[in-house]
Amino acid sequence: MGSLFRSEEMALCQLFLQSEAAYACVSELGELGLAQFRDLNPDVNAFQRKFVNEVRRCDEMERKLRYLEKEIKKDGIPTMDSGELVEAPQPREMIDLEATFEKLENELREVNQNAEALKRNFLELTELKHILKKTQVFFDEMADPSRDQDEQVNLLGEEGLRAGGQSLKLGFVAGVILRERIPAFERMLWRACRGNVFLRQAEIDNPLEDPTSGDQVYKSVFIIFFQGDQLKTRVKKICEGFRATLYPCPETPNDRREMAIGVMTRIEDLNTVLSQTQDHRHRVLVAAAKNIKMWFTKVRKIKAIYHTLNLFNLDVTQKCLIAECWVPVLDLEAIHLALRRGTERSGSSVPPILNRMETKEIPPTYFRLNKFTKGFQNLIDAYGVAAYREANPTPFTIITFPFLFAVMFGDLGHGALMFLFALWMVMNEKPLIAKKSTNEIWNIFFGGRYIILLMGVFSMYTGLIYNDVFSKSLNLFGSEWFVKDSNQAIFRRKTTMLDPKTGLTDYTYPLGMDPVWQVAENKINFLNAYKMKVSIIIGVIHMMFGVMVGLWNHQFFRRRVNVICEFIPQIIFMTFLFFYLCILIFHKWVNYSAKADLDPALINEGAHCAPSVLITFINMVLFKSSEKVGECEPYMYGGQEGFQKFLVVIGLLCVPWMLCAKPYLIYKQRQLQHNKFDNVNGGSVMEEGGAAQLGAGDAAAAVPSGGHDEEESFQDVCIHQGIHTIEYVLGCVSNTASYLRLWALSLAHAQLSEVLWSMVMRIGLAQSGWYGGIVLWAIFGAWATLTLGILVLMEGLSAFLHTLRLHWVEFQNKFYAGTGYSFLPFCFESMLEAAQNAEVD
Repeated sequence: MGSLFRSEEMALCQLFLQSEAAYACVSELGELGLAQFRDLNPDVNAFQRKFVNEVRRCDEMERKLRYLEKEIKKDGIPTMDSGELVEAPQPREMIDLEATFEKLENELREVNQNAEALKRNFLELTELKHILKKTQVFFDEMADPSRDQDEQVNLLGEEGLRAGGQSLKLGFVAGVILRERIPAFERMLWRACRGNVFLRQAEIDNPLEDPTSGDQVYKSVFIIFFQGDQLKTRVKKICEGFRATLYPCPETPNDRREMAIGVMTRIEDLNTVLSQTQDHRHRVLVAAAKNIKMWFTKVRKIKAIYHTLNLFNLDVTQKCLIAECWVPVLDLEAIHLALRRGTERSGSSVPPILNRMETKEIPPTYFRLNKFTKGFQNLIDAYGVAAYREANPTPFTIITFPFLFAVMFGDLGHGALMFLFALWMVMNEKPLIAKKSTNEIWNIFFGGRYIILLMGVFSMYTGLIYNDVFSKSLNLFGSEWFVKDSNQAIFRRKTTMLDPKTGLTDYTYPLGMDPVWQVAENKINFLNAYKMKVSIIIGVIHMMFGVMVGLWNHQFFRRRVNVICEFIPQIIFMTFLFFYLCILIFHKWVNYSAKADLDPALINEGAHCAPSVLITFINMVLFKSSEKVGECEPYMYGGQEGFQKFLVVIGLLCVPWMLCAKPYLIYKQRQLQHNKFDNVNGGSVMEEGGAAQLGAGDAAAAVPSGGHDEEESFQDVCIHQGIHTIEYVLGCVSNTASYLRLWALSLAHAQLSEVLWSMVMRIGLAQSGWYGGIVLWAIFGAWATLTLGILVLMEGLSAFLHTLRLHWVEFQNKFYAGTGYSFLPFCFESMLEAAQNAEVD
């Protein structure tokens, strides 16, 4: 809790490493993951650093591994991950890894090239087989003399026949073309040859494999008849333009038959060779798949180490590497042990030196998180990373975030659905993490599983308090209301209003709302007033707690000027005005009742005499007296008017206090410091004690959180203080009103749930007869779908976003600067996880 409430104390350390031990030491620090290295060569180009060649070698090895991985995935071979810890290999092992990857890549490329050549040959033979088979039909048709003469007349026209004076002999070409290109191919032949060619085509039934891409394509066999060399040349050019493949086709049936037999024999031989080639390729890939994960891990660790070594600086002797890093103070001993292990592994005789450095730079912010607190910390970091050693809102957000969400989402049934979904994710988190889903929406839900779990639990609690379960009530303890009217009188009237003066016993419902309110006509009026007042009370308490957290910040940084000039007037302003409003609400609840209306002696304490809290507060701020209404007193207690004026006056005096006190004290402090330096040879001019003697941390009080080395000018101090004062005073009003969203969304959720029940589910429940069950089944499906889609998902998202705003704006602006930057240590685990996520994306 201590580390989560305030970030770890960090130290800037200087590290001296011998060149032969640097690799091993950095490797141990990467396994530990507790050192964030700084770049000591910011002006040096990335290609001019010492270990750039090693980084390039790692890039080349990664390229080869990605090629192997692509081929493994293409064949559908599963990769194995043993889950064992793979240590970073020694530099000398890089040569063995490079040789292994080079051998595998060359062998695989050679196999792929051979397979592609064989597949191309196989495709050509297959296409030739289909040509010999399909064109036989065409030649059989042309064998008929009378039909041949007619075809020639249609093909060449009467002029062509007269020119020859005898029967003409036609030439032909045969080939294969993609099926989708046939219509355009046919039109082009007709136009270019002016109709003097004859095209016959037939589809190949089975798809053929493209040897280059591996895709399955559909093709057609064609044969073109023509006369003369000129048309032959033109036809071949058109075939070339449409990327059609032409094959030799004998003219005589016997030659075609012999060629077909030879083609079939060669196809059988090719099938045997292709099968052996694929088996060899598969064996190579299976062997590589067993180690591909381990190889990736090793190469990435080597690359990360050399990339980190490029951040170091070389001393003048070129034998020592100098580094600077941020480390948590509590982990200095662990870092020393890691450096010692690295030195022993490298065999170096000179131990590394780790020195703490004095610096004015602001350290990074580091919280020790686990899988439960990480989700809540991400919510806070989305607004801004906490400044160094600043109070962290996360420990309080773990409770307040699901609670405020539940105030808006209060429904026992909907909360139970959310809880069960989150509980399933929590119980199965290990197998779900192992799946590494690429669905972004699912990853968001899974990352916030513990947040959803608590939101569901708190929603079940508030739903029990509201006594709201899918817009229905639970009568657990028996209602404390009674109706004196007879049954006939009740049936004659369509509605029966609950009268607190006559319908309530001397006891109250033990937990939450009485279930009878679910059927009361004045339910909305009652819940409206109740939830609105509860929202104001919760909001004021939440904001006052934020101001108190600000006090812890001022005390930790020893800024007494902030305590005197900010915290005290802020808490007085908030207490005397807005917390007093909460006290009035409780006073009204306790001292006014409907029962008092029946007793003449307590007439002023009856419900009808209860003053409006809102009107009372408005009159209080405007210094306006309340007037007596009938016999009812305008005030809740004696001396209320004078006491309220006192509170308002003191609250208004806090505004100039916040506005002027801090700039004045800073001005006096700087003036005294200036006089001290001017009279350095004289006696002491700074008297001890007095208002100007501020805390040790007050020198930084004028510097915004996040800080810088230069002192802020007095004009900037005044402007910032003015902005801060205006923001706080106006924010107290607007932020208090902003908490009314708790009331508004709670009522909206309850009403939507009730409307969904009355307009959908009630239709199914009203059905009777044998078909009633079928209708109810269908209606229940629609109701459940709408409940999950609208009330749980959409309303849940809306309540989540409003809760996030209440924390970011209304709560955190009282104490949280959020101007820090995260601690990003050199860590193999984080680096490998990021690389895997990038591969999945």
